Amino acid sequence: MKKSVVAIVGRANVGKSTLFNRICRKRSAIVDFEEGVTRDRKYEEAEWTGHNFIVVDTGGIIPKSTDSIDKAVKFQAEIAIEEAELILFMVDAKVGTTDIDMEIARILSGHREKVMLVANKVDNEKDELEIYDFLKLGFGDPFPIAAIHGRNVGNFLDEVVKHVDTITDSEQKNDAIRVAIVGKPNVGKSSIVNKLSGQESIIVTDIPGTTRDSIDLHFKHRNKELTFIDTAGLRRKKRIKYGVEYFSTMRTIESINRADIVLTILDATQEISDQDQKIVSYAARNYKDIIIVCNKWDLIDKDNSTTGEHVKKIKNELEFVEYAPIIFVSALTGQRVHKILDLILQVEEESKKRIPTSELNKFLERVLAKFPPTHSSGKHTKIYFCTQVKSHPPTFIFFCNNPKLVTTHYRRYLSNQLRDTFKFEGASIKTFFRGRESNEF
Repeated sequence: MKKSVVAIVGRANVGKSTLFNRICRKRSAIVDFEEGVTRDRKYEEAEWTGHNFIVVDTGGIIPKSTDSIDKAVKFQAEIAIEEAELILFMVDAKVGTTDIDMEIARILSGHREKVMLVANKVDNEKDELEIYDFLKLGFGDPFPIAAIHGRNVGNFLDEVVKHVDTITDSEQKNDAIRVAIVGKPNVGKSSIVNKLSGQESIIVTDIPGTTRDSIDLHFKHRNKELTFIDTAGLRRKKRIKYGVEYFSTMRTIESINRADIVLTILDATQEISDQDQKIVSYAARNYKDIIIVCNKWDLIDKDNSTTGEHVKKIKNELEFVEYAPIIFVSALTGQRVHKILDLILQVEEESKKRIPTSELNKFLERVLAKFPPTHSSGKHTKIYFCTQVKSHPPTFIFFCNNPKLVTTHYRRYLSNQLRDTFKFEGASIKTFFRGRESNEF
């Protein structure tokens, strides 16, 4: 099942990113008093009372601006509006209705049935008396909140989940290995899927963004069921002449969220772009297993050092997923394409691997002796033992005297040592640190 999308839109500096962070319970959007900080739209998974959905933060809309950045921000917001099941139209109760609010209301008027008006910065009951000025926007009574303090946000989220089809925590996934095919337009995603499945099931042309809808393909390899989720290109609109190269299309996000393994397709003839890095970064942050597929290898002039140089470059530019295996293929000639299937099964096995506690504690004794933990305060840091609590992704808990004394640097060291010792090639690893007398991580 696909998760519903809730988009936050409005003019600049009304508190969209603050609400986004509050809903996601993390500081993932940049929040600043200077307007226009958020330009691209940002996606994160959110959960409220066991209901899961995706929330989108968009940049501040300036409807009639001719500035190229303002136009790009407006375009990004329009994509979010189209993709969303619920639109949170956010206004500022301290300022009241502005001309820009009225312009945005006109943009949203065609989506009236899925718009919820939200009045932010309502810090007290007195402020609530001021919000009825927003009735002139034509979306009914605004819902009053104070995102920065959390006032009334719980009641607000209760209302949000009533308006969207959310996926509950209890819903089960099937046993097939779900593989997302992601990458920039025109890198050969559909061609690779066609080669793997042995059929021309997806339209392939030289026009970027040809695939309009996500198509799931089901087949078996070595008695394992596989489901390939083909990432769709952006829907083209006649009035939009740019933007198909943006990473953050909702279908890419959906594909990654639904996947166990993310197959990131790179073009061997092109430099790794910010868009490629964003795709891989999103997959890594969401603890997906990752394989990097370098396509169009047939177009590269090669000598004995070519492959090594390409591997080194990819690992340098995607250093946050240095653990991901890299395979060089040609969808056009079929070179090594079917080895992708074996690699998928290998990565799945790595992700499902369980390490006995006895082995983990021998490992821990060794790495602690090699590089003991320290803290700048001079306080004593002690890690007692480690255990693996789940697989897929492999998840480890380190029990210690005080989790706050384990530095980010040392946590990264332990994670790297886990990989060096137990491999987990392609698999994402989670590590937690727990005090003996608390549930603190």
